[in-house]
Amino acid sequence: MLRIQRPLPERYSEASESDLQAMITAAKATLGDQLFILGHHYQRDDVIEFADARGDSFKLSVLAQERPDAKYIVFCGVHFMAESADILTSDDQAVILPDLNAGCSMADMANIDQVEEAWEVLSETIDISKVIPITYMNSSAAIKSFVGRHGGAVCTSSNARAVLEWAFNEQGAEKVLFFPDQHLGRNTGLAMGYTLDQMQIWNPRQDRGGLSEAECKDASLLLWKGHCTIHQRFRPEHVDAFRAEHPDGVVIIHPEAPYDTCALADFLGSTSYIINKVSELPAGSTVAIGTEVHLVNRVAQENPDKTIINLDPLVCPCSTMFRIDLPHMAWILENLVEGKVLNQITVDPETTEWSKVALDRMLSIT
Repeated sequence: MLRIQRPLPERYSEASESDLQAMITAAKATLGDQLFILGHHYQRDDVIEFADARGDSFKLSVLAQERPDAKYIVFCGVHFMAESADILTSDDQAVILPDLNAGCSMADMANIDQVEEAWEVLSETIDISKVIPITYMNSSAAIKSFVGRHGGAVCTSSNARAVLEWAFNEQGAEKVLFFPDQHLGRNTGLAMGYTLDQMQIWNPRQDRGGLSEAECKDASLLLWKGHCTIHQRFRPEHVDAFRAEHPDGVVIIHPEAPYDTCALADFLGSTSYIINKVSELPAGSTVAIGTEVHLVNRVAQENPDKTIINLDPLVCPCSTMFRIDLPHMAWILENLVEGKVLNQITVDPETTEWSKVALDRMLSIT
């Protein structure tokens, strides 16, 4: 998806860190309760310092919904997160993304045209009334709306199993079309007892997803060919190397990682799960975490009684999340002080309506 962020004025692009901090602090003080800054777990520390709340994408969107008096919601995250916040907040609140180039490569791997085409092709091959679409929270508002219109639900990495069980057991689905992250879908399916033979990858760049008619009919889970560029980096050899050096160490991995890596972990869970699990481990534990490096570093800082390292020695931050920085925050906030709303993220009413349907189904399930 093309998003264009205009270059910042020199006042911000050439300012020192201390000057930017002073600008942001002064603007926050002026705006007061009109402003609510959300910081995703993967944000850099200098941004998190100014966040009024931190968490994963869905938690932050819910927190925004719970602050109806905040006129401005500044979401330090990526585009789909700001869309979710706009869906859940009122029309008189402005949701703002400091840098429009802060997208999500995974979310962009499933666009609405591809999904609608896949649905049409599947309807020509199988009984589409027996298929329920499920989308991960890391998807565009258009995808969430599609899911809502077609009887499906959104899921998070924390409740993906509950949502899939709802689809199969309560809704009578014969198969689920799961997007955009194949790894979360596969790991969840395996945990539910499905085999790899019961799952097929749907490649939107190939005719009929690259599958035969028989493969479409026989699969219980059709997994969209998408992934997180950070979590896909974690490999079984990383786990083997860690265990060789730390035989008593603990491995915790996010379920967006490939299944052969996740199968070797001691614990598997969402960002919130990782944070909580580390805090529960005894002092002196050595822990390797397979997720984005900013979260790993922050967990290490908050658990000084434990040795915490990134599972991948060639650590790599989320490059799109990393676009949110102090210059963009200062630029956004100082313009808000002047009454100028920049980089507002808005979702049209129809998309909002059906996205809420999909989100409400998730909430009713979990």
